[in-house]
Amino acid sequence: MSATATHTAFRTCPLCEAGCGLEIGLAGDDGDTRVTRIRGDRDDVFSHGYICPKGSTLRQLHEDPDWLRRPVVKRDGRFVEVGWDEAFAEVERRLGPLVDEHGRDAVAIYVGNPNAHSLSGLLYLRPLIKALGTTNVFSASTVDQRPKEVSSALMFGGGLTVPVPDVDRTDFLLMLGANPYASNGSLATAPDWPGRIEALIARGGTLVVVDPRRSRTAEEATQHVAIRPGADAFLLMALVNVLDADGLVDTGAAGEYLSGVDAALDAARPFTPEAVAEVTGVDADVIRRLAHDLAAAPTACVYGRMGTTTALYGTLASWLVDVLNALTGNLDRPGGAMFTKAAAGASNTRGTPRYGRGTTLHRRRSRVRGIGETLGELPVAVLAEEIDTPGEGQVRALVTVAGNPVLSTPNAGRLDAALGTLDLYVAVDPYVNETTRHADVILPPPTPLQKGHYDLALLQLALRNVANYSPPVLSLDEGQLDEWKILARLALVAQGMGADADPTIVDDLVVGTLVDAAVADETGPLAGRDADEILALLGERTGPDRLIDLMIRTGPYGDGFGADPDGLTLDVLLAHPHGIDLGPLEPRLPDVLRTPSGMVELAPEPILGDVARLRAALDVPTSGMTLVGRRDLRSNNSWMHNVEVLVKGRPRCTLHVHPDDAARLGLVDGADATVASRTGRVAVPVEVTDAIRPGVVSIPHGWGHDLDGVELSVARRHAGVNSNVLADDELVDPLSGNAVLNGIPVEVAPA
Repeated sequence: MSATATHTAFRTCPLCEAGCGLEIGLAGDDGDTRVTRIRGDRDDVFSHGYICPKGSTLRQLHEDPDWLRRPVVKRDGRFVEVGWDEAFAEVERRLGPLVDEHGRDAVAIYVGNPNAHSLSGLLYLRPLIKALGTTNVFSASTVDQRPKEVSSALMFGGGLTVPVPDVDRTDFLLMLGANPYASNGSLATAPDWPGRIEALIARGGTLVVVDPRRSRTAEEATQHVAIRPGADAFLLMALVNVLDADGLVDTGAAGEYLSGVDAALDAARPFTPEAVAEVTGVDADVIRRLAHDLAAAPTACVYGRMGTTTALYGTLASWLVDVLNALTGNLDRPGGAMFTKAAAGASNTRGTPRYGRGTTLHRRRSRVRGIGETLGELPVAVLAEEIDTPGEGQVRALVTVAGNPVLSTPNAGRLDAALGTLDLYVAVDPYVNETTRHADVILPPPTPLQKGHYDLALLQLALRNVANYSPPVLSLDEGQLDEWKILARLALVAQGMGADADPTIVDDLVVGTLVDAAVADETGPLAGRDADEILALLGERTGPDRLIDLMIRTGPYGDGFGADPDGLTLDVLLAHPHGIDLGPLEPRLPDVLRTPSGMVELAPEPILGDVARLRAALDVPTSGMTLVGRRDLRSNNSWMHNVEVLVKGRPRCTLHVHPDDAARLGLVDGADATVASRTGRVAVPVEVTDAIRPGVVSIPHGWGHDLDGVELSVARRHAGVNSNVLADDELVDPLSGNAVLNGIPVEVAPA
């Protein structure tokens, strides 16, 4: 191919949960290929050409001069570029003696949310965590969706068995704490949420948005309910109360699989519309009418997201969302809340249908504060204290993988200070950011265009059953290392096998474990077959490609290694670069369940036990200013602020304040205000707007790039402030351990 020749590649965008298809124009030959354009793939079976501003910036990310291409090691306070062997040798030299002296729990690992978009991260992080052997496992889940995972695990038997809103067929959508015009879907994977919402309204449907802010989505809604921050659980309880009191409960076809209906109704009895009106800021008659509208709709769905989970009653709110879907007959029905049947990776498509072991919470507790573990992880709200509190079991070393907890976790100032005291910090990350500036070793992965992609986690939450695989668009540069090999080599170092151990050892172990599980599954397509035969049939592939081929072929649409000649394989997906449409969501009860009873547990004991806390809060008066976050379409993770096209224009890191509050507090539009909480203080420009409820202020998350040592040239010019300096690490949802990032008490004054 000549240097001027052009060709086209297709891939799924990995930058958020929407999963949009991209058409990427390329020029050059294999040794010097460059991206000439990126636009929406009009033939993609899911996105049909839709693209948001983020997807078109993959070229800028790939070419970002701040993206590390080689490992760096800190020497005399400065990062020095080294070779891979030297970098892993440095980790081995320092990690081994530390573990020998202090034990494996002296090490912690934090996993950031970009791993949900990384095939290597999803497949090779578990071997790394196992090799580290620590109980100090943290992730971004406990500053995001952990309450929904906990409620889903208790109700349905799996943390990712989350009913998703069937937006394309519903007549009535009640949305709480979500703004898909800015964030696309979340725990509800689909491209073009704006188009789907507009189609809902165009066909005569209803969208009700519950949010303290008149968000972009609320502006398009049929009705906006401006609730007080953090009060969603009270409102949802009142809706359940009205359904019961007014004889509107109708569980529909799913009713025969529901256990605990009466107990759930009993729990809601104290929460009448009148009882919750003050704490929610919503009139009783509005609540009662909303319950009647929800029950009367031909099809309806309740959908709650981050505003409901990053709150003091996050697990209760997450549970009540699905209680309402069940009590109105909208669980597991078209137009209601339905379960995806993913082509690969879903626990609810493996093993014995309907029945499972169940979920146990708080099997261990954090060393300092005694906050419980959930789904194998401790709350990241306790990470700082586990590092800076002396004593047996103190965390002295940290590994982060694609995470920036200094910007994403509560009491960020304390964590920032604690990181500077570590004996060892190893980061798998492409940037020297607000967190990794403290690292001793940084191991950078390739750019998104240099990695294959399959949305292993997110397609388990899709609003339609689809499958897309994207091979790498660009080859690795000389001296770069595949992401899976970075994680595998790090695992081998942690296991004591040496810095120069072959990463294929881990790869073979992972695939062998998955094959053994597949042939041992008596209900699966490989039951009783020879494991060596299956390994041979996987061929010469290695790394993520071999693993995803295995998972697709043993999934519900797979070829079963010959059992269904027309079934899916990785080769089939490669032959369909625009994806394969596997059809609309269909009812899956009861087989989707994995609960001990084989029923939907509508009243799990741990959740019912937390209702008393909500009841007690009815009598607590509400006063003062509270802080909520917000999201912008061009901003997902903090590293997107290093892309000029995504941050240019009017500053977006501002303090939204209602005009009445601005007048009362003496705040001036464009001037700085000081916002203070128990944990910190920031000065931020004021933006006066009637789009926010009085008594509430809002700062977007993910900013604050002006710290010493941050090597993000574009982001530093648009630094903003870190709202999580204000988030209080003492405020957590006790069931899930999730941090409270919305409804934070603050004091606001002119700067």
